[in-house]
Amino acid sequence: MHLVTYGINHTTAPVAVREQLSFDADNLPLALSSLMSNDNVIEAVIVSTCNRTEIYCHLNQDCDSNVLLWLHNFQQQTLELSPSYFYRYEGYEAVRHLYRVACGLDSLVLGEPQILGQLKTAYTQAVNAQALGKSLGRLFQHAFAVAKQVRTDTAIGNSPVSVAFAAVSLAKQIFGNLADSTALLIGAGETIELVARHLFDNKIKCLIIANRTVERAHALATSVNGYAISLGEIPAHLAEADIVISSTASQLPILGKGSVESALKQRKRRPIFMVDLAVPRDIEAEVGQLEDIYLYGVDDLHDIIEENLQSRRDAAEQAEEIINSQADHFAGWMRSQDAVPVIRSIRAQGQLYSAQVLNKALRQLEQGIAAQVVLAELARTLTNKLLHEPSKQLRQAAFESDEDNPLIDAARRLFNIKD
Repeated sequence: MHLVTYGINHTTAPVAVREQLSFDADNLPLALSSLMSNDNVIEAVIVSTCNRTEIYCHLNQDCDSNVLLWLHNFQQQTLELSPSYFYRYEGYEAVRHLYRVACGLDSLVLGEPQILGQLKTAYTQAVNAQALGKSLGRLFQHAFAVAKQVRTDTAIGNSPVSVAFAAVSLAKQIFGNLADSTALLIGAGETIELVARHLFDNKIKCLIIANRTVERAHALATSVNGYAISLGEIPAHLAEADIVISSTASQLPILGKGSVESALKQRKRRPIFMVDLAVPRDIEAEVGQLEDIYLYGVDDLHDIIEENLQSRRDAAEQAEEIINSQADHFAGWMRSQDAVPVIRSIRAQGQLYSAQVLNKALRQLEQGIAAQVVLAELARTLTNKLLHEPSKQLRQAAFESDEDNPLIDAARRLFNIKD
């Protein structure tokens, strides 16, 4: 089994290069078909995301097909790209690389879980294109199992490493179950969209999206079962909010101390958790001085994120140990596949001998020779036929060797002969 991985990712090439070599869902089936038309390619899986394009191949043992040349031709690349953009892994290292990718150890954000879903999609696409066989199929299934083990046995995914995720995780620490909470999100950009998704996934009771452009807020609110308001309507809804998270491009504060004091009176001093992700700040610093207000800024979250990144780095060391162990296991399976043709030949030879002595025994029985005599002759003849060639080779090896012969030691192990 000749397993090779070719790739380009966020650590080896800029986005301008990566986007030239990426595949979309529409052209991936054609790409797999084109790649599989090469006689030297037995199996193939193509993984293409914003951060990487990788081709996993099972090739003919004696031919390392130029897959990178195929990639350039298929993507119609006329410019010569630097070889330093690309990497190539073979055998054990290819296995280990896939496991690291599946576990998020090779990702831009350490430990992120999205790549596992992307690998599963690539696997399904290869299956649908009939580009997957026994070897790569088993490898990818094992990679999925390793990723699950790493998620279960380490803390690689337990700590938030984005400000949006950190903000929601902090809210969960304070409120526990978010199903009884209402959140007011100020802004409708990428960060607030991520916050909204995380809150929605955590079964938040109610989401209010406030934005300068109400239409944009409405589009986001609709996707998370919330409702939209304008920035001017915030004072009328602030008292409803247990959680306030803000991230706008405003140059002036949107929430001041006075409006927050009014909301607290209406809430009868029920606390409000606030996170200001904006720079410049959306929430006046004086708001943090109020009782029953828990105000966090972006710097506070960065401290949490850095602490959590260190936690992930520690977990990544544990994950590497799991990956190395599992890669060793799969490498053993790969080596065992090299023995399959030999085992088949031995069995075929044994079955041929069996058929020969059985036919002779049947003829003897038809001639009236006693069954006991026929069976004894059958056993003796079959034993001699099966052991003649091994015995001959062992004697020849002993004759030609002055020292301990590895073939003799192998025979002891093969036949489980004890001293």
